[in-house]
Amino acid sequence: MESFSSKNMAMKAQKKILSHMASKSVVHMFIDDTSSEILDELYRVSKEHTGNRNEAQKVVKNLIKVAVKVGVLFRHNRFSTDELSLAQEFKKKLHHGVMTTISFHEVEFTFDKAIMIDNLVICRDILLQLVEKHLTPKSLDRIRHVFNHYADPDLLTNLYNPEGPLWSNLTKICVGLNKLIEEGKL
Repeated sequence: MESFSSKNMAMKAQKKILSHMASKSVVHMFIDDTSSEILDELYRVSKEHTGNRNEAQKVVKNLIKVAVKVGVLFRHNRFSTDELSLAQEFKKKLHHGVMTTISFHEVEFTFDKAIMIDNLVICRDILLQLVEKHLTPKSLDRIRHVFNHYADPDLLTNLYNPEGPLWSNLTKICVGLNKLIEEGKL
């Protein structure tokens, strides 16, 4: 018996097509303006920190590809009950991480690099656990790449330095995150 499923084929095709379309112009078709502005600032932070435009583009493109693929999996109800529990845990940890990011920015002298790194590592590990049965090893490496990049201690230290070149980027990121929270999107 042949194990062909048009539904599975359609989902694979969507994941493949959307992963190849992770350019800035296409992103605007799939995400709102606020999220797009946050991604732009994350790109600028990465570019300033690494001094490498290509690396910054790769990190943000990987972030977009992962988000799109996870969205496709949700849309096609591919997650088991246990995986949906993990998804809820990820959402909760991500929200906590966002609130921590904003708090560290708004309240002077509260930034704790270890807490930020821990938040990012926990989110990375939960997300990897959630999608490990659904995505390719290359996609799992993309997840590691994105989270490890933004959990870099030097990047975080520079980002949270009020006198540093990344402070204005962090301010814009936090404004966007606050807006997403107010709209109930985060």
